[in-house]
Amino acid sequence: MPTPHNSANTGDIAKTVLMPGDPLRAKFISEKYLENPAQFNNVRGMLGYTGTYKGARVSVMGSGMGIPSIGIYSFELFTEYKVDNIIRIGSAGGYSDSLKLFDVVLVLDAYSESSYAKYQGGFEGDTIGASPALVDKLRESGSRLGVPLTEGRVHSGDVFYRSLKSEPDYWKMVRDSKGCVAVEMESFGLFHNANITGKNAACILTISDLLYSIEETTADERERSFTAMIEVALGIL
Repeated sequence: MPTPHNSANTGDIAKTVLMPGDPLRAKFISEKYLENPAQFNNVRGMLGYTGTYKGARVSVMGSGMGIPSIGIYSFELFTEYKVDNIIRIGSAGGYSDSLKLFDVVLVLDAYSESSYAKYQGGFEGDTIGASPALVDKLRESGSRLGVPLTEGRVHSGDVFYRSLKSEPDYWKMVRDSKGCVAVEMESFGLFHNANITGKNAACILTISDLLYSIEETTADERERSFTAMIEVALGIL
């Protein structure tokens, strides 16, 4: 049945969903990789498509930006549409100077200051792990495709623009005290929703900018050039 945020009907969405933040990236993936893609959602412009990849049925849908947004869409996918697996495929800022633009990060767990998990489901911690079975499948897919993966913890931040002048190097504190290799804004909420619904979630990210450098990718590159990450995610099917 449709929800306030998703016009899909029961059965329109596959058991495995790839979830980029940008709905235009979902459109790009469906057009480039899926056979016979059918659009199932356009509510609020949050595009979603279902098709097949090498004979396996799969869906791809945007999540929007931030934990509250992916929190809504992923919870509905898990509970209303009976999705079993969600793999976030997104961009991230590199904290570690060992990372370069377009490097691919396989997320093991996500640290966050967010109160989402506490007030959504009573979780009192600040770090949530990805589903081990999906992590193993992504690791194997990357190895098979020859895509190097940097494994580690990410910082799922609630704030993109920080204005506190007293903490100009906040990212360095998070990197050093929490062991985070990169920063993004969604994984913590997705992993929590998977845990409370008994489903599976993972995340694979492409480095789009570097906190220790002025280098960054363009919007068009972020939409269209993250093919290694996309192919590793599709490779688990």
